[in-house]
Amino acid sequence: MTTRIACLGDSLTRAQFSVDYLDLLGRRRPPGDVQLARFGANGDFAYNLLQRLDAVVTNPPDVITVLIGTNDARASLAGYPVEQAMKRKQLPDRPSAGWFQQCLGAVVARLRAETDATIGLLSLPVLGQQLDGAAAQASQAYSRMISEVAAANEVAYLPLHERQIEELRQADPPPISYREVTPAAAVGVLVQHAVLRRSLDTISRRRGLVLTTDHIHQNSRGASFIAEVIDAGLLTQSA
Repeated sequence: MTTRIACLGDSLTRAQFSVDYLDLLGRRRPPGDVQLARFGANGDFAYNLLQRLDAVVTNPPDVITVLIGTNDARASLAGYPVEQAMKRKQLPDRPSAGWFQQCLGAVVARLRAETDATIGLLSLPVLGQQLDGAAAQASQAYSRMISEVAAANEVAYLPLHERQIEELRQADPPPISYREVTPAAAVGVLVQHAVLRRSLDTISRRRGLVLTTDHIHQNSRGASFIAEVIDAGLLTQSA
C-alpha cells in the first residue's frame, strides 16, 4: 500500500536552491512505497504557510511533514532585511519568536482538525556552521520552539537540528562566518547551477561549507539528514 506524504515548507522544500530532500526520501523507500507531494514556497514564514493549507486539507495525505521557521529565525539576526521581507511576503506583523510559535501552533491545529494524517514537525537545519555563532544559536532557539509546539499538540518531533549539530561537530568544519543570503547571491547560485552546470555540492565544496551551499540552503549531505529523520521518525516506525 502506498503512503501519501505531503511535505510542507519554504525554499528548502521547494528545492530550487537546495538539493531535493523529497527525491532523497523517495529513494530511501522501496519502489511504490511512498507518493510525495511538495508544498514549498520560497521565502515563506510560518505565517505564510498557515495561509496556504487549503491545498493540503482538501485532499488529505497519510503523512504530513512540516519544515518551516528558517526565515523566521533569520529575521531575528542583525543584518536581515526585515522590512523588505515583510513587504515581499505580505506579513501583517513584524516577525518575532512569539508570533512564529503562534503561527506554527495554528498550522498544526488545523492539520489535526481537518486531516487524520500522522504529522511530524522537523527542527531547523543549522544556520551557518559556526555552532557558537548567532545564526546557529538562532536556529537552535527556534528548534526548541518547534519541539514545544510538537509536544503541546501531541505530534511527532523530528530532530533534524540535533542530527546536523552532531554531524558538524564530527566534521569540525573551517570557521567560516555566516553571511545572510541576498537575492543577488541566490540568483548567483542558480546561474552557477543551471548555466555553468556546477552541482550544488561543487558550489558548497568551493565555499568550504559542509551541509549547505550558502549557510542556509542544503547540499546533498545536508538534505540527506532531512530525508533520514523523516524516514526514521515517521515511516520506518509505522512500516
